[in-house]
Amino acid sequence: MKAFWTYTLARLGVFLVTWAVLWGISRLVFEDSTVLDLWVLLVALIVSSIISILTLRTLRDRVAVKLQERAQSLNDRIEESRRAEDVD
Repeated sequence: MKAFWTYTLARLGVFLVTWAVLWGISRLVFEDSTVLDLWVLLVALIVSSIISILTLRTLRDRVAVKLQERAQSLNDRIEESRRAEDVD
């Protein structure tokens, strides 16, 4: 679970930094507007997703390995339960 939370917090951090930079630039260039804030949020989501894909590969791979191990462990326990039921 540590790998999952590390990756999640890293993604959140990338998003918040991206949003803050874009929000600051929008304030310097454009007038204050709710619609503009929504556009900044949307662009920040897209840009931070691209940045995360490119820069957080190792964290994402660790999460994938941990999830695969956990799923395999669960499948093994289910299979053991099935074998135990078949023996009776």
